[in-house]
Amino acid sequence: MGTQALLSQSIWVPIAFGVLVLAVGDRRTTLVKWLALLGSTVTFVITLELLAGFDTHTAAMQFVERVPWIPSLNIDYHLGVDGISLWFVLLTSFLTILVVISSWTNVHRRLAQFLGAFLIMDGLMIGVFCALDAILFYFFWEATLIPMFLIIGVWGGPRRVYATIKFFLYTFLGSVLMLVALLYLHFHSGGSFNLLTFQNTPLGLAAQTWIFLAFFLAFAVKIPMWPVHTWLPDAHVEAPTAGSVILAAVMLKMGAYGFLRLSLPITPDASHHLAWLMILLSLIAIVYIALVAIVQQDMKKLVAYSSIAHMGFVTLGFFVFDATAVEGGIIQMLSHGFISAAMFLCIGVLYDRMHTRDIHAYGGVANVMPIFASFMMLFAMGNVGLPGTSGFVGEFMVVLGTYQVNPWAAIIAATGLITGAGYTLWLFKRVMFGGVIHREVAALTDLNAQEFLVLGSLAVLTLLMGVWPAPFLDIVHTSVQHLLTQVAASKIPG
Repeated sequence: MGTQALLSQSIWVPIAFGVLVLAVGDRRTTLVKWLALLGSTVTFVITLELLAGFDTHTAAMQFVERVPWIPSLNIDYHLGVDGISLWFVLLTSFLTILVVISSWTNVHRRLAQFLGAFLIMDGLMIGVFCALDAILFYFFWEATLIPMFLIIGVWGGPRRVYATIKFFLYTFLGSVLMLVALLYLHFHSGGSFNLLTFQNTPLGLAAQTWIFLAFFLAFAVKIPMWPVHTWLPDAHVEAPTAGSVILAAVMLKMGAYGFLRLSLPITPDASHHLAWLMILLSLIAIVYIALVAIVQQDMKKLVAYSSIAHMGFVTLGFFVFDATAVEGGIIQMLSHGFISAAMFLCIGVLYDRMHTRDIHAYGGVANVMPIFASFMMLFAMGNVGLPGTSGFVGEFMVVLGTYQVNPWAAIIAATGLITGAGYTLWLFKRVMFGGVIHREVAALTDLNAQEFLVLGSLAVLTLLMGVWPAPFLDIVHTSVQHLLTQVAASKIPG
């Protein structure tokens, strides 16, 4: 494949396979499964070519593609990746494979539409991480809502209609103001929609502040940050397992990525000016939301709240403007992608057998599912941030970098590690340990080959990043240094 079109291939190949799967339909279920697996695998191989050809010594955009899209409006089909975005392209393509495999035997109606929606969403999410034109970015950003809306609304739980409407309204309305900010930048940058041009546009502090706040509403809702987080637990509880995996592991990262790609380099002065607000909201998410997670009785809702707390470390790291903390935030995003996906898949394994997520319905699962219990223990330790797992690397770097800038913020954030251990270990203890007191638990069977493959793949990545984070950090280091240089340079005219 030609390197000049790798990004387009990574976007449009899964979308094309998704359309093909929809065209085949449920009449030929076996063919649908293999087509979905083929499409997701080919996409992942394409993204691996991006990794193989990536130059870690430059912060410039690589694999750039740019052709006129709507010439009359100066809108281009403009793609490119740097060290910040590359890992998220790979994360998206890799997790789509796991979602396809995990759904082979667990989705019993409209399988073609289910898999087709995920393949199309795969390409759209990759488009978000690659787009360098503001309108193209906004197009991909909003388009990802459609397949996720359908996934929750069609294959979700009893309150799926309420959850989908809440999810759509929160995320869509937040994004409208982002479009207004992008149009303002367009008119003040010589008529360009190029995001890189926006980064060099001189803006006063007042203008930067309004633009930052517009971006903030879009990205904070997507992450989500406190207090605009209430849509997430409902969406997770009602979503099918595969929907929760992509929602937590990828779609939440789009919000944090937006801060890195748009907010920090385009509005650096406002970012510094409002850093106290971002740090405060991040600390509230880390401490308060962790306490909310402790009292949850639904396993999915507990992990959903834990995602909000973990993403608090990400935004904290970004807005202390320290290289170690920013890199730690990015690594935390990747690690959370692995661990949250694994936790939701583990809950899905239990739900497929018991048809309940109530913690009190379990107890003693390790006695009848020892292999599953071993996997879940590893992921629980990663969720806690145990050294040797990927969860430790990102959070430790964020706390370390934050301490160098604001020791009190670092100390408060560190308490989140304690509460995180509390709710995670208490969940694991109540579900896995003790005697088997429910007949349904006694009848459980351990992992099948399909489940072992999916959880084993995530276990390898969780341990690999935990014991050898250098390859992940090498990719992001130069781009982070360049970003911090941009953030340090004022864009106030004169």
